Amino acid sequence: MPSVPPVPDQLADLPYAHLLTPHTGPLRGDRYDTVHFEGAQEVVSAGGASFLECAFTGTELQGARLRQARFNEVWVQGSRWIAVDCVESEWQDAALVSTVLAGLTAYGSAVRRVTFRQCKLEAVNLRGAALRDVVFEDCLLRDVDFGDARLTEVSFPGSTLEEVRLAGAALKQVDLRGARSLGLPDGPNGLRGAILGSTQLFELAPQFAQALGITVKD
Repeated sequence: MPSVPPVPDQLADLPYAHLLTPHTGPLRGDRYDTVHFEGAQEVVSAGGASFLECAFTGTELQGARLRQARFNEVWVQGSRWIAVDCVESEWQDAALVSTVLAGLTAYGSAVRRVTFRQCKLEAVNLRGAALRDVVFEDCLLRDVDFGDARLTEVSFPGSTLEEVRLAGAALKQVDLRGARSLGLPDGPNGLRGAILGSTQLFELAPQFAQALGITVKD
């Protein structure tokens, strides 16, 4: 399993921390460079917004529209993003720490070199998304849909997967060995290209047998 990339634990640890300026006013579809967002955010319409070297700490976003937004070298910590529209957004060289993403819609998005650490993802739609070099470390993924997505070099060390769907997904070097549990309602459908441990394979054996039409009797 590939090593987990270093992720800053504190705002002050960010290489651009000394450049950050506090954000004021509503969040719009503008370009934000080295801006610090903190607390509840009023969103007018932030579709197509661009965030470069920005930090989000304790942010509360409810029903925000961030469709086709770009997040480059951003750090999100201790935040709650509920029912946020991130359809066709782009994430690169980003980190999300101790953050809740619930009811988030991000189908068709591009996620590259991103780390999720101690996050909770619930009812998240990533259908048709492209994920490359992504790490879910010590996360809870519940009702997350990767259907028809492309996952390349994605790992889940210490994470719990519940009702995670992979039907139609294209996997390449997706390492599931470090996951604490695998709740995959689609069974083997979509697992081609995944790396499993022997214990995990044994646990999934009934689903494999059912998919192949095999009856096992002692």
